[in-house]
Amino acid sequence: MTIRIGTSERGGTFNRQGEALGGVLRPKHEVDIRTVEGSSVGSALMLHAGELEFGFSASNWVGRARRGEDPFKEPIAIRMAAPANVGPMFFVVRADSDLHVIDDMKGRKVSVNNPDTGMYQHTRTIFGILGLSFDAFEPVHLNFEDGVEALIAGEIDAQWQCPIPNPVMTDLAERLDIRILEYGPGQLDRVIAEAGFYRRAMMKAGCLRGVAKDTEQVGVLNVITTHERVPEELVKEVVGTMVANAKALGEAEELYAGLADLFAELKTEGASVFEPEGVKLHPGAVAAYRDAGLLPGLSD
Repeated sequence: MTIRIGTSERGGTFNRQGEALGGVLRPKHEVDIRTVEGSSVGSALMLHAGELEFGFSASNWVGRARRGEDPFKEPIAIRMAAPANVGPMFFVVRADSDLHVIDDMKGRKVSVNNPDTGMYQHTRTIFGILGLSFDAFEPVHLNFEDGVEALIAGEIDAQWQCPIPNPVMTDLAERLDIRILEYGPGQLDRVIAEAGFYRRAMMKAGCLRGVAKDTEQVGVLNVITTHERVPEELVKEVVGTMVANAKALGEAEELYAGLADLFAELKTEGASVFEPEGVKLHPGAVAAYRDAGLLPGLSD
């Protein structure tokens, strides 16, 4: 059978990861890497409709999909397959800006992406936890490319950026002297503790031109999901191939650079580390991790 994998727009984070995954699966399987409108949400809907076997998603969407909460109209029998990566999300400003921390954006023009995107929902979640109303600043709805141009032109004061590495942010850093906003005392701790599906993500000094020191940001765990109806042997094969090729995937696509370390978390944290908001691992994934020695066997 053809393995259909839902990703994002061509060249986007999920699309690049999907193409790399297809590369390690194709010696044995027919693979169809699909670009999906709406990315995380669209892939979940296509899993529900039986149009995909796997889909890339930010982990904050899978609980909503399982429960059938907005924007989903009914519960989806979504299951976890594997982690993909943890990437930092952040606000970028011009280097000469007088904005330095998150609270400084009050009263300013901030590009928060378009309301129908997952990245916009992240800003809603983060600001909600921090008690920052969208009335406290002027939200500007621009995609990443247009937001870059607006920041360079001085038409906005800050832009919300998706996880690096991404070509849009690399282009911005090469064209403009930039800085990354930091969280105030205790703010990052609150976001990580209350959201449940976020992690700390370190942006190392030199990761982009203009990042002069290490800075901690909110990291989103991106994952590969499947559906409970997908055959156990197929899920076991795909997940097992990922585990066996974690190093090769990291060499082929830098977004997978930390994949082996993510898999290793299963040994110390157990299956729940990749079961955001109670969305369980597919039995085929559990079998693959047990075979790889990452989870205890049935007799252990």
